[in-house]
Amino acid sequence: MKRIGIVCLTGLIALIVCGCQGRVKPDTNLIADDGRENRLVNLFGPMEKSKPNMENASRNAFDRTISIAEERLGLTVAYRTYTAENYTEKTYDDVTLDRARNNMDDLYLLNPDTIQILGEEGRLLDLSGLENTQNLRDVVKMANTVDGKLVAVPQEVVAYGLFVNKDMFDRYNLKLPDTPDDLMECCRIFKENGIETPIGANRWWLENFVFAMAYADLYNGDSTKAEIEALNRGEARYSDYMRPGFEYLKEMMDKEYIDAKAAFTYEAIDGEGPDFLAQKTPIVMAYWGAANAETAYGKPDFEMRVIGFPSHLGQMPVVALSGYGISVDAEHLEDTKDVLNTILSDEALRLYSEINKVISPSKNVEVDCIPALEPLNNKIQENVYVLGSNANMKMEQWGNICIVVRNLLNGATVDACMAEIDRLQEESMNK
Repeated sequence: MKRIGIVCLTGLIALIVCGCQGRVKPDTNLIADDGRENRLVNLFGPMEKSKPNMENASRNAFDRTISIAEERLGLTVAYRTYTAENYTEKTYDDVTLDRARNNMDDLYLLNPDTIQILGEEGRLLDLSGLENTQNLRDVVKMANTVDGKLVAVPQEVVAYGLFVNKDMFDRYNLKLPDTPDDLMECCRIFKENGIETPIGANRWWLENFVFAMAYADLYNGDSTKAEIEALNRGEARYSDYMRPGFEYLKEMMDKEYIDAKAAFTYEAIDGEGPDFLAQKTPIVMAYWGAANAETAYGKPDFEMRVIGFPSHLGQMPVVALSGYGISVDAEHLEDTKDVLNTILSDEALRLYSEINKVISPSKNVEVDCIPALEPLNNKIQENVYVLGSNANMKMEQWGNICIVVRNLLNGATVDACMAEIDRLQEESMNK
């Protein structure tokens, strides 16, 4: 669970958080920006405030929304963070938990597992009373609600999908896959035509195959709430939902459509990205913002499409949400609520989304996406998706399933993986 879902949270902020998932010394690396001598709100996140001339679209977008709040409310938001200089100590999540439990800040940027932990501990304020949370999409409210309380809200919805080289599909007269069988057949044809590894993978995101296959019906049917309650009570087993996805990944690995040994060592994008961009592999997986980022897949030399993961209901986006949470005992509680309410206004979220070209958490703000992202965006606008993180589920999803998939990459059997998921479910129920 000690990982940063690249989920994390929010488009390119997700990438920043992922880059900060290394280990650090919180006592020596914490940085607090100097603020004006007036009303203050302390924000803890993975990066300090943008410096002059620094080109970082995601931080600049966030800084600009914070500036709206500062000017409108007449206060200063002080950024508190750390520099990842030492990779032998605590993770970003570890440091965040330490600080939140000791009430060291007012506002926190949280990954899915920390949202769930701090929400269950009662350390996060219920944000449902903020005026602008009424504009949030249902997916946002569902994913970040703990014990009936909305405990965190993001500035963007992070959707994961398959990034495909459409030119390579066209070369072999292949249709972009909808179902697991479709994808398996595409991989067979690629392999027979000399493509060594049809799917480029890393050690973080293969879990999205599992979520898409496991939860297609759960999140796109009429019994979502009842099924989640049954899982939380132990009347249903997560392993029953997830076994088909694990069996599918195992078959992919056995047929060498996925290089398990390489994936086990690859970091997100850095590992499999070069082969995808060099057109040696036709398929990788990533999050929405990577299609816009020139440092990721924003400038390929081929026609790219981003589609959902295969499921029996067709292409299925996987949504993972982090978010901003307020300490229930925040020193500057009222000002912090006003700051968060301001950056959640449609005005601020529209600015943020226009700069970063991401999916807004507000149902009133539409995204103007690039053509490559239209297939994924169309599904989400139709409310077709599954959640990869859901604080309503007692067993944390994003981090736990990532680790179990890594066990599979490292040689564990599907039965062993299912036994581990059963153990994690039992452990979550005994908390």
